[in-house]
Amino acid sequence: MNSAKLGKPNQGLTARAALREGGGASQGFTLIELMIVIAIILILATIAVGRYQVSYEKAKDATLKQDLSVLRKAIQDYTTDKEAAPNSLDDLVTEHYIGKIPNDPITGKPDWTPDMDCGDLVLSPDQGAGGICGVHSSSDAISPFEQTPYSSW
Repeated sequence: MNSAKLGKPNQGLTARAALREGGGASQGFTLIELMIVIAIILILATIAVGRYQVSYEKAKDATLKQDLSVLRKAIQDYTTDKEAAPNSLDDLVTEHYIGKIPNDPITGKPDWTPDMDCGDLVLSPDQGAGGICGVHSSSDAISPFEQTPYSSW
């Protein structure tokens, strides 16, 4: 009988060793194979970066809408409770209607544009004159999704 068929150790070559000694397979990758893999990775990374940027812009828009909603609700609550509109956004903080004035996600600063033109908006018969009745973003940028200026929201 052949000793390789009996499975005696160290007699006969394993499949991997046979390929190495026989020269049937190379030891590494060719330059073309590496270039193809790198190209695929670059294409996938480019797609991922594009999607990230769109997600980031949508998140800023959503944050702006939420911040405006919270500020406007706080202004309404203040006006209803105090029977007078706040004179500044700082009044909302000092009277504990909000913890702090949030940063405008578009400009990155707490530089909101207060809306002082309330028209005939009177929440109670005892309400005094004027003050802030609304707030807008101070950014001149236009939303890429709604095609409207952020300052009009």
